[in-house]
Amino acid sequence: MRFTAPRRRHRAIAATLALLTSVSVLAACGKSEVSTTADGKTVLRYQGSTGQVTPYELAADLGYFSKISLQWEGDTTSGPANIQAAATNQVEFGSAFNGAVVKLIAGGAKVTSVLSSYGSDDKTFTGYYVRDDSPIKTARDLIGKKVAVNTLGAHHEFITREWLHKEGLTEDEIKQVQLLVVPPANTEDALRKGQVEVGTLGQVFRDSALERGGIHPLYTDTAIFGQASYGTYVFRNEFLAKNADAVQDFVQGTARATRWLQVTPRDEVLARFTSIIEKRGRNENIELLKYWKSSGLPTPGAVVQDKEIQIWIDWLVRNGELKQDQLKAADLFTNKFNPYANGTYQPTSGPTGEAVAK
Repeated sequence: MRFTAPRRRHRAIAATLALLTSVSVLAACGKSEVSTTADGKTVLRYQGSTGQVTPYELAADLGYFSKISLQWEGDTTSGPANIQAAATNQVEFGSAFNGAVVKLIAGGAKVTSVLSSYGSDDKTFTGYYVRDDSPIKTARDLIGKKVAVNTLGAHHEFITREWLHKEGLTEDEIKQVQLLVVPPANTEDALRKGQVEVGTLGQVFRDSALERGGIHPLYTDTAIFGQASYGTYVFRNEFLAKNADAVQDFVQGTARATRWLQVTPRDEVLARFTSIIEKRGRNENIELLKYWKSSGLPTPGAVVQDKEIQIWIDWLVRNGELKQDQLKAADLFTNKFNPYANGTYQPTSGPTGEAVAK
């Protein structure tokens, strides 16, 4: 198996510029008219993830939507690709790491975050693993070595660079740590074969690898930032302005489904996920579901918090990729549609507004 090495930091910037260029070039390629169902519901096109059930797919199954209907357009390959599809009108919404969302908006894309989409808690997180027999013990040991990430310019690159910075490496030393794009499904194999020194593993890929043993984390996102939301769902501003009722329905239903995941026993969640995957008939592997542990979102109802956006604005300013005061977190997201933020439900209530036992 061979992987192409990126040109370190400037490669990530180039990838972002390519993304922004494609946003402008492809913007006219998407559908111009919004589709509706026979009963008048607004159709929201989306990209899913094979073998997994997203909160909005769960919301549809739970009957939490009344004004929208979801239409699957295939599976996404990464967060940046997903929000690119949303920004270029290939789908109505997408989800990505907040740092990638900030960079997209800074580059001129007209999108707004409306709901947290993923994060880390004490059960669900991303780890950066080395083999038990690896000589890599510290951040400085990674100079000149390879770290496998799923894509450039997103969560795993940001976390890695932040850890290296916190551990005292200079910018010149950080540039010498090579980030290799490796599909998540191949990362464990690349790590065990010595093709990379560190492998980024999360969700089912982490837990299945840990079952086989022989690896341990060098650092984790939770150890650096604690329990936090790391990504958001975004809609195009134009779509949001013209279809506010549809976006409101998406947010309220997805927020409630996220809350359902936060308060429902794991066995019940897995049974529901299994049923959803089997009903949609995409020939997916349901064996991976056994590794699901939590929603990964620590905030009730996936309410977006200012600090979860601002931290990445500050990070990009520090790295010279944004100007001071170029962006303000409060201008990049809205919680007005979320029932756990707009007064519809008490912040810690259940998916139908009921009190939840502690």
